[in-house]
Amino acid sequence: MESIHLQQTLPQVFADRNSITSDIWHQDITFSKGEMYLIEAASGTGKSSLCSYIYGYRNDYQGIINFDETNIKAYTVKQWVEIRKKSLSMLFQDLRIFTELTGLENIQLKNNLTGYKKKKDILALFDAMGIEDKLNTKAGKLSYGQQQRIAFIRALCQPFDFIFLDEPISHLDDSNGQIMSALLKEEVKKQGAGVIVTSIGKHIELPYNKVLKL
Repeated sequence: MESIHLQQTLPQVFADRNSITSDIWHQDITFSKGEMYLIEAASGTGKSSLCSYIYGYRNDYQGIINFDETNIKAYTVKQWVEIRKKSLSMLFQDLRIFTELTGLENIQLKNNLTGYKKKKDILALFDAMGIEDKLNTKAGKLSYGQQQRIAFIRALCQPFDFIFLDEPISHLDDSNGQIMSALLKEEVKKQGAGVIVTSIGKHIELPYNKVLKL
């Protein structure tokens, strides 16, 4: 996948608004592989909806979203499985961690599907993120910030053309945010991928090519 192209895309719940001031909604905008984008958003502007639309599990929007000029509403379930396995990684704001599984089991669940990371590499990521002692702790017993770091590691355990991170450091201190940034830049460089980050305030520090207002 080389591009994500939004054409006059707008959440249906916004359709009756008299005016929309946004760099994304109701615009013609393309996210290109290999570039980094920051989407700054106020609460209630549809940030999480945008994530849901691009990941393909909600379609309550007007307009068109294309992957390489193919309308994503045309994809079959089988095609979406392949896209989420090989082309598009997503770190959701609500994390979607399995609380009854350990930190490592949450990662292995993803990595067993993709076969992308060796166990030693996964352990190295836990160490780098400062949660090496949480490998065998059930995720439900971890703090939100610790769960956020596990979700981040999981997002790296697959090949991707684009990685979408929805408020990835909302519960991290500056030090952990910097570590996450370094690890992300390393993985993105290796894969030649594009990065789309959303924020309602504090954001991960990256060399963004473009900053957009939602």
